[in-house]
Amino acid sequence: MRIGTILAGHQVRSILSAAYSSPLVRWRLSGGAPDRLTVAPQDLRTADPTIAEDFYSGRYVLAGALADTGGQSPFLVPPPTPQWRRALHGFGWLRHLRAADTELTRLHARALVTDWIKDYGGYDQEAWASDVLARRLISWLSHSPLILSGADPAFYRRFMRSLGRQVRYLIRAADDAPDGMPKLTAIIALCYAGLCVTGRQRLMRQSARWLDSELIRQVLPDGGHISRDPGATIDLLLDLLPLRQTFAARDMPPSQPLLSAIDRMMPMLRFFRHGDGSIAQFNGMGPTFPELLATLLAYDEARGAPVLNASYSGYQRLEAGETLMIMDTGAPPPPLLSREAHAGCLSFELSRGADRLIVNCGVPPFDDGSWRAVARSTAAHSTATIGDTSSCRFAVGPMVTRRLGPIMLSGPHSVTVERSDADAGDRMIGLSASHDGYRSDFGIVHERRIAITPDGRRVDGEDVFSAVGSGSANPTYAVRFHLHPAVRASLTRDGSRVILAPPRGDPWEFYAGGADISVEESVYLSGLDGPRRSDQIVVHGRARHSPRVTWRLQQIDGAARPGAAVPADAEEASDSGETGELPLEPAPGDGEIAPPEEGV
Repeated sequence: MRIGTILAGHQVRSILSAAYSSPLVRWRLSGGAPDRLTVAPQDLRTADPTIAEDFYSGRYVLAGALADTGGQSPFLVPPPTPQWRRALHGFGWLRHLRAADTELTRLHARALVTDWIKDYGGYDQEAWASDVLARRLISWLSHSPLILSGADPAFYRRFMRSLGRQVRYLIRAADDAPDGMPKLTAIIALCYAGLCVTGRQRLMRQSARWLDSELIRQVLPDGGHISRDPGATIDLLLDLLPLRQTFAARDMPPSQPLLSAIDRMMPMLRFFRHGDGSIAQFNGMGPTFPELLATLLAYDEARGAPVLNASYSGYQRLEAGETLMIMDTGAPPPPLLSREAHAGCLSFELSRGADRLIVNCGVPPFDDGSWRAVARSTAAHSTATIGDTSSCRFAVGPMVTRRLGPIMLSGPHSVTVERSDADAGDRMIGLSASHDGYRSDFGIVHERRIAITPDGRRVDGEDVFSAVGSGSANPTYAVRFHLHPAVRASLTRDGSRVILAPPRGDPWEFYAGGADISVEESVYLSGLDGPRRSDQIVVHGRARHSPRVTWRLQQIDGAARPGAAVPADAEEASDSGETGELPLEPAPGDGEIAPPEEGV
């Protein structure tokens, strides 16, 4: 029933999209060309002038794929991947040509724009998709000095005529764009057009009001995006910060919702940052591009401490000494906003200074879909799985995914969170959270409790599997702790503990109260150089036979390297408190990996 309801709404939008592509509507898109452009927005994305040389030689590396045009226009060669084709038609690569800033690159840019207008300026379903069109408009406006500098009047008229035609189409199509970032990007593009093109005051006012409404809806009070994807915050700031500057360049005050959204998103960007500068990998976030993050943080005027309780976005942050933990404590986003969402409720990432210890598998920077199902599963996160299944259900089957995308159909309904923040130097900070994602299938509620000492050198954890109804008689569980590829893991001789050796700091010891511990293979997907082999610590058991897993992660003396004997005091520290409930306030005392096979 849920799929049917969603498909019905999608069918309405499909009918409207078909109407927009009809010859009658395309005829209505014709009209006079705008007179001129008044301002060119700044592009904050990183540019590399050496890439312009590759373009000129016919090598186009876009979205992680390479196409060698052999002297032809890139718009005429078969695209290696759909993502490559979308990136090509989005024209974001113009920034590399502008970075070179030579007469040759200006001529090359005009030639490529001419090719596009000739072959796709009328209409093309993929090239004129609302999100691709929006990105193309922003790129053309931002890099108009490159395109138009030294251009002859005939090219100038063709360019402006095509620009006006695309703006008129996007005005009609933006409202029916896919919800979330695609719709918001389309509206931002219309705001840019209203500000940059002469005689568009009405469009400027209408799009600004529309943008305010969407920002209020999509940017949550704590600064997170409604999709719960940390990467969406980065993408939005890369577009909204130049938009704010463009308003100022036109001597127009930005609206309060726009300023408020930027002010809320900046602290949220810091909320997800680990000590090494990387962004935590939740719900679609892949590798961190340090140069982009540095550019955005340079615009942060407040530079205050990040919020610790992002309850609207569904995340919690614990800080103790140099230790940082970020946990996913939120329910899934609405289905049409969940195309990148992961089944990672109660998963966490842990870092100590610049060493990242516990991570989620993340997603590759450019994925053709082969790793997507793996990355979104619960098993790819540092949390517990029951019955070797995910805590969320995803749409499957070509008919549904072709129309709606890989949306999330169901997941945890009730996610409870309780914090215990330290108000004195000798207290541990703690967090207790639970979710019911496995209740309908197994009659189990998963609860996770974590406490960290004030110096951050010890993390006490407990995973509890409570029976709340009928279900599988005694389902199996696996509590997973995925390790960063730079961390080496070794079992002690008795097999009861795991010694973790990060690249810089002292080693850590993992102990799970005598439970069955194993070190298994994992994969780290968020490397800039592709998937990398890594390890994971897994604690196995049965939910009704041993419903409580008490574990401890403690930093030990640097002399205890992998394979060395564990010091006696570390043994005693690990043995204490290994059973019973975990109190939130205790008493004083690298190779490449091939993509997974289809269906796996």
